[in-house]
Amino acid sequence: MRGAGAALAIVLALAACAPSKLAYGKVRSALVDAGLSDSNAACMAERMTNRLSIGQLKRLQALQGPKRGLADYVATVKRLGDAELLGVTTSAAALCASGLAPEKKR
Repeated sequence: MRGAGAALAIVLALAACAPSKLAYGKVRSALVDAGLSDSNAACMAERMTNRLSIGQLKRLQALQGPKRGLADYVATVKRLGDAELLGVTTSAAALCASGLAPEKKR
């Protein structure tokens, strides 16, 4: 019985992580499509998928438009009116662009 409980806990923990891992590729691609560099997009996607809900990530994915830089992208996110989404995006942008984020691959 004890082993089954531990196995169930492991499965539930893995299932909780799965959506962010699945969303990473889509978020990264959307950021590159928005005009961000590959390294900043990869860094930001890592941070954002770990901190935002699937619904929030879908709202980001829906952002369409011409290629733009990091500042324009953050301004566009601000217009969505979601304070948490803006905070995570802004902090990810600042940390990744500065190279201070541990996710930033040099």
